Amino acid sequence: MALMTSPGENSFSAHIRATLALGIPLIGAQLAQLGINTTDVIIIGQLGTVDLAAIVLAAQFFFVLLVFGSGFAIAVMPMVANAHGREDVRSVRRAIRMGMWVSIAYSLVTMPLFYYAKSILVSLGQEEELAAIAAGYLHIVQFGLYPALLFGVLRSVVSASGRAGIVLHITLGTLVLNAVLAYGVVLGHFGLPKLGMNGAAMVAATVQWSGFIAMVIYIQLSPETRRLELFARFWRPDWAALKDVMRLGFPIGVTVLAEVTLFSAASLLMGMIGTVELAAHGIALQLASIAFMIPLGLAQAGTVRVGIAHGRGDHENLRKASLSLVVLSVSISLVGSILFLTFPHQLAGLFLDRSREDAAAVLAYAGPLVVVAGFFQMFDGLQAVAAGLLRGLKDARVPMIIALIAYWPIGLVMAWLLAFPLGLGGIGVWLGFLIGLASAALMLGARFILLVRREGRLTAQAHASL
Repeated sequence: MALMTSPGENSFSAHIRATLALGIPLIGAQLAQLGINTTDVIIIGQLGTVDLAAIVLAAQFFFVLLVFGSGFAIAVMPMVANAHGREDVRSVRRAIRMGMWVSIAYSLVTMPLFYYAKSILVSLGQEEELAAIAAGYLHIVQFGLYPALLFGVLRSVVSASGRAGIVLHITLGTLVLNAVLAYGVVLGHFGLPKLGMNGAAMVAATVQWSGFIAMVIYIQLSPETRRLELFARFWRPDWAALKDVMRLGFPIGVTVLAEVTLFSAASLLMGMIGTVELAAHGIALQLASIAFMIPLGLAQAGTVRVGIAHGRGDHENLRKASLSLVVLSVSISLVGSILFLTFPHQLAGLFLDRSREDAAAVLAYAGPLVVVAGFFQMFDGLQAVAAGLLRGLKDARVPMIIALIAYWPIGLVMAWLLAFPLGLGGIGVWLGFLIGLASAALMLGARFILLVRREGRLTAQAHASL
């Protein structure tokens, strides 16, 4: 599959097709991963309120560590794409190997945090019983962190090789495997013992290992990826590639973590307003999260396509690849925004048991939040795509600074100011984050345009000197 168009096929429509060919499987994989998390909550919810609260707590703990560590896996993608554009097989192999080294090292470094999870959660104000149940889950599920990060590293090479479909197929397979195993082991069906939360942790770790092993098998069996010899001389260090992974990965991890913690802060602010408001916020956030999977998948496709063009020194393809991605993202987000603006109460009702006593109040409050989410997803998608394009240029430090400023001093401060001193409540929280994400989209977009123009001038000068 051609990820970049040839000089003879450099039309805008060709770039749109190439972007969709790579982006659709990655979008599907993101939605399937969201489905895994949703399945876990549904199944564990049948164990009772305490276990449901514990899994939410444990999942957030695990997710924070996973998100930061995934920065190093994400960093491998532009490195591989750049090397792929140069047809430099050796650099592809080195980037993957060092990405796996860093992922394994990170997993080992985080082990004490899992071991002391109960003490950490209690110190953060959680009830001791709840913290103990969550810690028991985390003591087991920590062994799923290794394969989750390694899978993220390996998906870079198959994506850059034009075989992102395997990422979707494996993720769908793990979705089914997770649902079957969790239903059996957690709840005690199919003649299996009912292991509850411990069973859920075992299933989660098993599913992560299954996905990683399936990816390794595919890489070893596929002629296109087997020729790269990714696992040859795995023990041999490459200090330059290791430095690149660390240099790119750390700011990417910080950037992603900053966004995740921003939404955690949003939940805390909504909780200060009231229980109904927090429930409504959760519904609107779930809808926004589902919609966000589309630009997130497109952003990953953008990292690969821009990275390949950047590696080739092909400025024209780089420019058109990035423009096609922005047009696709805006178009899709616009459709989503119209749906959110047109059917806010109907969409919110999909996540609400209308027989509950407080259902009407939650639905009434959720409707306006979904309307704001309609505008919100447009800017959220644009900032995600802009960040993905910048990663394709291996630019991570400045985007990290931009994101930190936009998310916290702008987004969080505006959310608090609008919600409390100005008295807008939950709507104010969402409007504040809308302002923060719009700021991020504007600044990240401006940064990308600046770098592309600079690269264009350098390319023109190089051609003029020949």
